[in-house]
Amino acid sequence: MTDGSRPAAARLGLAIATCGYLGFVPEAPGTFGSAAGLALFLLLAHAASHVLSVGVAVLLFVLGVWGASVAERELGRTDPGPVVMDEVVGMLITLAFLDVTLAGAVTGFLVFRILDVVKPWPARRFEQLHGGLGVMADDAMAAVYGNLVMRALLVLAPVGWLAR
Repeated sequence: MTDGSRPAAARLGLAIATCGYLGFVPEAPGTFGSAAGLALFLLLAHAASHVLSVGVAVLLFVLGVWGASVAERELGRTDPGPVVMDEVVGMLITLAFLDVTLAGAVTGFLVFRILDVVKPWPARRFEQLHGGLGVMADDAMAAVYGNLVMRALLVLAPVGWLAR
């Protein structure tokens, strides 16, 4: 089915789940999704409001659950590769409530990518949740670990390198 012949709700769900179809890049869509999350974090950091950043993350998580469920149905497979909203939200969670420099944000990007691939317990188990919730929850859990790793790195790093 071509995208133009899909119902409007299916097109919207796919657009959300794939972060404006970014997830259809042929190589490393998850890395591109994480980069989009990093860019969004940097935009939100200028607002200097942790409440706004967390609100955006929660909203995108909820929309991502719905969009990923639509994407699974429309693309005919579980946790389809083009779904990258989970990586976008994962980056926001990894860097949540942290006042990092650009170097710190890039470090968070690398930490999240590693944890997203490794999926430490219980993240891998969350993949087994039904539909879009499973797609989103495993990355969210990996991102919680990423946030904890970043907090440890901020304590250990020289002042001014990772944190403001």
